[in-house]
Order: sequence, then structure tokens, then C-alpha cells
Amino acid sequence: MVKITYIEFGGTEHVVDVPEGLTVMEGARDNDVPGIEADCGGACACSTCHVYVDPAWVEKLPAREGMEEDMLDFAFEPKPNSRLTCQLRVTPELEGLVVRMPEKQI
Repeated sequence: MVKITYIEFGGTEHVVDVPEGLTVMEGARDNDVPGIEADCGGACACSTCHVYVDPAWVEKLPAREGMEEDMLDFAFEPKPNSRLTCQLRVTPELEGLVVRMPEKQI
């Protein structure tokens, strides 16, 4: 299990143990973390699992691929540290990852 911290827009934190091999989005969904809607179920076909990755983690994650870049164009207020959680596979290297939800998902 890999410990990931999800922080809602209002500041409420959810520290969750996520099994390796799932995505950060699946970890949120399976633990009823509010703020990640994941309308497409993880197919990278929407932007409703958008988060802001804590600055300390940005360089530690794999680079965004083209499809994720394209979908982030539709996210609410994307920033340089924006990611789609469906594209982040949970590995031991993500132990302690912190992500923050935007004000809303669109």
C-alpha cells in the first residue's frame, strides 16, 4: 500500500492507503474522496479527475503524455502542476504524494 494525501479545495485532508498498480484516481474513488469525479472511469477522456500536484512532487512524476495534455485544456483553471489522476499509476515511489483538488471539476 502507498500512502497518498488528497486535499479538498476547502482544505480537508484525506490520507489514504492505495494498492500498488491502481491509479491515484482509483484510490480516491475507492475511498470515497470527494472532489475527484472521474466521469470517464479513467479512460483519459475527460478532465474530472484533475488535481494540482504538490510542488515537491512535480518533478518526481512521469511526464504528461499528449492525451493528458489535451484533456487538461478542458480542466478548471489548469496550472503547470496540473495532472489527471487517472494517468498516475501508483508505485512505491509515490509514497507520500500530495494532491490538491481544484475548486470544481468540469
